[in-house]
Amino acid sequence: MTTIPAWVDGRLTPVDKLDAHVRGLRHKAVSVFVLSGDRLLIQQRAAGKYHTPGLWANTCCTHPHWGEGAEDCARRRLEEELGITGLALTPRGEVEYRADVGGGLLEHEVVEIFTADAAPTLPAAPNPDEVQAVEWVPLRDLDARIARSPAQFTPWLRIYLERHRDTIFGDLAQA
Repeated sequence: MTTIPAWVDGRLTPVDKLDAHVRGLRHKAVSVFVLSGDRLLIQQRAAGKYHTPGLWANTCCTHPHWGEGAEDCARRRLEEELGITGLALTPRGEVEYRADVGGGLLEHEVVEIFTADAAPTLPAAPNPDEVQAVEWVPLRDLDARIARSPAQFTPWLRIYLERHRDTIFGDLAQA
């Protein structure tokens, strides 16, 4: 059982991850956006994921374990999901969203956002239990792809780009 930090009765407490999603509890999360210039490394979630399988998402998104710091969590999941280590992470602030992710599950996340700069030749070794594909995409092209086929992208990636673009990408958001 994986426990994540969630708010229950106004208090942060360890809660089973699946239970937090079934109950739609507000909980902590981490999202990472690895960039090379105006290009974002996106991932296609593995077909076996318990929600949003096969959909495209930002580089890495997850929940910290109970007692785990946000930056430590970001580094852990970059390595576990994509085999990526050694990047300098830049905190970009905190955002909150709520989204139906299908199957009776809700994400209500308070997300610590991190970005990292990398070369487009950054070696990635996706864990097939987590990720089925990765791709470098110019932000402008990503916007067009989402507009054409929104159902191919996770709700949170669409929300990040619609509502939190400036927080995440700063000056690059206007590119």
